[in-house]
Amino acid sequence: MSNAFPDPAWTATVVGHHRLRHDLAVIRLIGDFVPFEAGGSVEVEVPQHPGVRRRFSPALPPSLDGKLEFHVRTVPGGWCSSSIVTDTKPGDQWRINAPHGVFAVDPDAVEVVMIAGGTGLAPMRAQILDLARRDTPPRTYLFFGGRSPRDLYANDMLFLLAGELPWLSVIPVVESPDDPAVRDEWHEQTRSDVGFGPEEMLHGTLADVAAAHGPFTEHQVLVCGSPAMVQTTVDRLIESGTPRANIISEGA
Repeated sequence: MSNAFPDPAWTATVVGHHRLRHDLAVIRLIGDFVPFEAGGSVEVEVPQHPGVRRRFSPALPPSLDGKLEFHVRTVPGGWCSSSIVTDTKPGDQWRINAPHGVFAVDPDAVEVVMIAGGTGLAPMRAQILDLARRDTPPRTYLFFGGRSPRDLYANDMLFLLAGELPWLSVIPVVESPDDPAVRDEWHEQTRSDVGFGPEEMLHGTLADVAAAHGPFTEHQVLVCGSPAMVQTTVDRLIESGTPRANIISEGA
């Protein structure tokens, strides 16, 4: 089927498909340079569904050598996201379209708070790596959460990143300290001894835990996750005294 969309498109080849959970995969690609902004999003077309677009946020900042990374989670009833998680293989050709900027850390920001639920981490990670290129990055606090420790799929990566970047603090948050009784074989296969331990995880919803650390009257605040999580978090932040003008948000 020919491409029905006339706007510019770029091509990238899948070089890695890493299944981390039964419903989540990290996809790495190399191809054309795509002119998006760190923290923004692009639309992708995959060979399993030609002509169908889905919008994702790259987890890496723009790379002149064409490296891209996407964190994709199966959406309930989402036949396209499901096939990306389960059926993607190295060599697949993806088309990248329509870059769109959402998150942009203010060049003058002194302190930044990032609140990420699930794969809402992707644009935050891209921003953190982009900030690392600055001579003087702002003090940055990343709240990263899930229902249980198993949902913190990037626990090891964030632990290492926080150790490398003295201006970055990572606060892992879980609603329950215990994983579900049903095993996730993909999690078991990729389990790492590196990462934040249970004693370092705060308990509660991302909305409540982040709001309890506020109000963030002098911070730029970025929120990304499921639409329900984003709305609840923004409401709680405002209720606890964070100015609405300080908050940028988007559902993932």
